[in-house]
Amino acid sequence: MTVKIAALLTALTLGTGLSAPVQAQAPVQAPVPTQTASSQSAEARADALVRGMTLDEKLQLIHGFFPPLAKPVPPIAMIPSAGHIPGIPRLGIPTLRESDASLGVANQIEQRKGDVATALPASIATAATFNPHLAYEGGAMIGAEARAKTFNVLLAGGVNLTRDPWNGRNFEYLGEDPLLAGIMVGAHIKGVQSNHIVSTIKHFALNSQETGRTVLDARIDPAALRESDLLAFEIGIECGQPGSVMCAYNKVNGDYACENDWLLNRVLKRDWGYKGWVMSDWGAVHSTEKAAINGLDQDSGQELDDRMFFDARFAEAVKAGRIPMTRLDDMVRRILFGVIDSGLMDNPVPETAQPIDYAAHAEVAQRAAEEGIVLLRNQGDLLPLARTAKRIVLIGAHADVGVLSGGGSSQVRSVGGAPVEIPLTKGAAASFARITWHASSPLKAIKALAPGAAVTYVDGSDPKAAAQAARGADIAVVFAWAWRTEAQDPESMALPDNQDGLIEAVAAANRKTLVVLETGGPVPMPWLSRVPAVLLAWYPGQRGGEAIANILFGKVDPSGRLPITFPASPAQAPRPEPLGLAELRAADARRDAGDKTVYGMSGGVAPFSVDYGEGADVGYRWYAARNRKPLFPFGFGLTYTRFGYANLKVTDGAGLTVEFDVTNSGQREGADVPQLYVEAASAAGTRAYRLAGFEKVRLAPGETRHVTMTVDPRVIARFQRAGDGTESWSVDAGAYPLRIGHFAGDAALTATARLDARSVRP
Repeated sequence: MTVKIAALLTALTLGTGLSAPVQAQAPVQAPVPTQTASSQSAEARADALVRGMTLDEKLQLIHGFFPPLAKPVPPIAMIPSAGHIPGIPRLGIPTLRESDASLGVANQIEQRKGDVATALPASIATAATFNPHLAYEGGAMIGAEARAKTFNVLLAGGVNLTRDPWNGRNFEYLGEDPLLAGIMVGAHIKGVQSNHIVSTIKHFALNSQETGRTVLDARIDPAALRESDLLAFEIGIECGQPGSVMCAYNKVNGDYACENDWLLNRVLKRDWGYKGWVMSDWGAVHSTEKAAINGLDQDSGQELDDRMFFDARFAEAVKAGRIPMTRLDDMVRRILFGVIDSGLMDNPVPETAQPIDYAAHAEVAQRAAEEGIVLLRNQGDLLPLARTAKRIVLIGAHADVGVLSGGGSSQVRSVGGAPVEIPLTKGAAASFARITWHASSPLKAIKALAPGAAVTYVDGSDPKAAAQAARGADIAVVFAWAWRTEAQDPESMALPDNQDGLIEAVAAANRKTLVVLETGGPVPMPWLSRVPAVLLAWYPGQRGGEAIANILFGKVDPSGRLPITFPASPAQAPRPEPLGLAELRAADARRDAGDKTVYGMSGGVAPFSVDYGEGADVGYRWYAARNRKPLFPFGFGLTYTRFGYANLKVTDGAGLTVEFDVTNSGQREGADVPQLYVEAASAAGTRAYRLAGFEKVRLAPGETRHVTMTVDPRVIARFQRAGDGTESWSVDAGAYPLRIGHFAGDAALTATARLDARSVRP
């Protein structure tokens, strides 16, 4: 663990250590300990419990029920949700009650009347805050709600890197850079587990597209994987110490992730020394003996597998000696370690639901939304909106009643309900996802901030009518949306329903047109040059309407930065569309013809491979290596003030520390995210500038703050394997050019560090 990451852990625990908090933090409900923790280590306690267990009790812990399909249904003292593993009362081992999570306590399976939860913005919006404190607060908030609802395992902590801009699940993840994603997911997990419940980190690994996710083989050079996606997991595990790791649906280099010896045994458990347990994704298990021997500790949602693998088959394999008893003991020990180390064993969740302060939790969601909103364009300083604007028209995206949410297992039924729900009629997600808006009206919020103005709404279904309404307005605000979901990738990156045409028509009618985008990732913007202002709101959660209004009117200064690159067109990206589309369309045709065999987890898609030839050059590194200028670069975001950098100091040699001053040279208070990029070589021999440090600072007009960034050596190292088979991160001796900038490719300050050769064991 580097000095930088160790300092971050302290800061997240104590609430200090980073530059001044960007927003005051509201209290989040904390659990009250019910027992005094044992003085023994979690490992020793787990060992003792394993020694006292019968074979049947051990077997009971290694597979979990999916309650809606479980027959017979076990006694479930909770809101039915994702998973249930019966406890062992005589040993004080609690029943594990699992809920989908990340954006809030999700409950897509069976909704008890009146049961709701606080909906955070999409994880990609949290990543855009570049603020680990907010990630921690969001995790602490949903962990508190989970505990109050009697859940004790949250399937949170998604950190798959954004390799393709069209991936349907990008909104659930934390961007394309391993340092940013790792730190942010670690903070989120640490927040969840501050409530003495278990969080996972997922989906391990390379679950980078949804099309064919259960049958595809993700192919990549192992060293490149170490330098990219696995580095994000490694940092996240160090920062957050999750009780469990969830393995992915897909194969990695020929073996399913949930029975992949290299991923689970070698990298995760041996090299990283991970002591918790590996649970499968729901329906991701394909074998008994291979999965167990190669590192899977628990089959989750077993009813979604093709057959039961970890029940009677597993017991028979143990009795026959094909799975050693020592391996079963290790599986159980790891599960118990996660339960004990998280504090769950000594602070069991209540047996009945507890009150939740939803009003306080909504403030957490709103702060995250406000800091995650990214101002992409602001020509002529159209924003913030003048208080003198008397006629404002809002157009499209149901902005009269709410804000869009992403779909799938992370979907939260939020406080206030869903004013708009559109069922899916086709696609892999049709069985469990719906297009949903949270009840947070931008129209209502804007009216509250402009009490003297006439604020109206038109639905945008008719571009001519929308243009006519815009023609007489002082300001026209077009709300545009693009829905994304788990289980399927979009057919096109473009805004649906001719929204590009709508924006063109409104912009032609009113030169003061601004666009608010509610999307889960990049969209093409053919109208960009004709629109003076663009605000990216992502999926902003249950207080999104208020957050958008506060940014538009300058009550809050925009401070979000892009955690992913926005390409100028799909053709710029490594893959312009999902691989496996031909297989998917063939399966859809068979389904439409009445072939019942295409239903199930695979959707009838034939297996195929995806070759990630870009290796470690993910996102902004890909575009830089090919001299492709994106629409908006990673790290980009405008504010209502200006920031400058000066007085760069580099301390190099055995390590690398960079210091400089940040000054707010504008007339308003605001927050900046200075970013450090260092050029270094990868295992493949390519050189690229990599994000090596970032910090969010809030400054008053004219204020200067000194910032210090200590670089984790793995970020600027290459991963190599020696002839004797040993592996290490190697920092080569020599010159390392570096930049301090506002975004990837920016060079406000430059210098060259000279580093000594250094080897860091994985």
